[in-house]
Amino acid sequence: MPIVKLDANFIKHHLQCPAGQRKVEYCSSEIPGFMVTVSNVSPGKGTYMLRYKSSGQTKYIKIGRSYDISFADAKKKTLVLKSEIALGSDPSQEKKDKEAVPTFTEFMEDMYFPHIRSRKRTAAKDEEYYRLRLQAAFGNKRLNQISRRDIQLFHSSLHEQGLAPATCNHYLKLLKRAFNLAIQWEVMDGKNPAVGIQQYRELNLVENYMDDEQLKRLLTVLKSDSNKSVTSIILWLLSTGARLNEALTAKHQFIDVEHRVWRIPAINSKSGKVRAVPLNDTALEVLSMQDTKNEFEHVFINRQTRKPYTTIQKVWNRLRKAADLEHVRIHDLRHQYASMLVNSGRTLYEVQQILGHSTSKVTQRYSHLSTATLQSASATAADEIKDAMEKSA
Repeated sequence: MPIVKLDANFIKHHLQCPAGQRKVEYCSSEIPGFMVTVSNVSPGKGTYMLRYKSSGQTKYIKIGRSYDISFADAKKKTLVLKSEIALGSDPSQEKKDKEAVPTFTEFMEDMYFPHIRSRKRTAAKDEEYYRLRLQAAFGNKRLNQISRRDIQLFHSSLHEQGLAPATCNHYLKLLKRAFNLAIQWEVMDGKNPAVGIQQYRELNLVENYMDDEQLKRLLTVLKSDSNKSVTSIILWLLSTGARLNEALTAKHQFIDVEHRVWRIPAINSKSGKVRAVPLNDTALEVLSMQDTKNEFEHVFINRQTRKPYTTIQKVWNRLRKAADLEHVRIHDLRHQYASMLVNSGRTLYEVQQILGHSTSKVTQRYSHLSTATLQSASATAADEIKDAMEKSA
């Protein structure tokens, strides 16, 4: 353990390990504990270290490699660490604590998802968001290495990719919830880095309605396509007004064919309440085409994996392209169902109950359809008046 005048000149010319030794520590004569270590396999290269005592134990912390940082920077960093140690800090232990924090992937897969699967209705959606983008963006980083700036840049990038504002915000909400749980479970210390990032305020109320010709094209494609499992799901959505997740998690035990009712459990319902969906003739036909009742728990099964579907987006993209309806989203099938109810004269209250809207405010978006229907009804009175006037002339 030679004590030397450790400076830039020494680092440049004297980083050699004495013959017969595996490693040597050159200690600074000016700064106690500051040293550079050199191994016999890497002459000319060294590693800056700081030796100190904490709670009666001698500890070491790495400052950096001589070929990565300059001597001046290593010295400056050493002096900062010595000041922190004098105030009671233990940098070596703090480094171990940081390294003990799991990576984002480890936390999500080993802790977050097992916790929410039985507690969160949209757990499958969370897993989808994770697989699609979150794992690639944050997977290898430890939770305490993810900064607010990292999350802000990620949130902004989603919007730049063309994702809807509401979808961008869903990613942000998921990150916020995950970090809240990590802090609550004492997996990491500090503040939630996702807190304080502003969500997009743009309303995601775009609705695409199909006219009679467009609906006919879609139904023709559904009838002819070979993927009967997915086409059945699409027709089920169009016939019930259900949300996609509700359809994908539909189970035989909750369907009463005799009374024509499908009961959606609270855990699968967005409102968090059990709701009953009336089954019309088309929906019952879809059920009759499924051969899953005596073999599987779920109604709609991917025959290749023999498991329930988690997404049908890829097949839907192909189907809507074939029908020349590339602007129509899966969720628009729910709006289409509502428009068919309203245009046939059903009240907004009835639509609210069937769709399971928590408040009438959500259903009000269909009021313009209701007005059009009333205008059409009013027009019949005008026809009667004109007819009577012509007869009296």
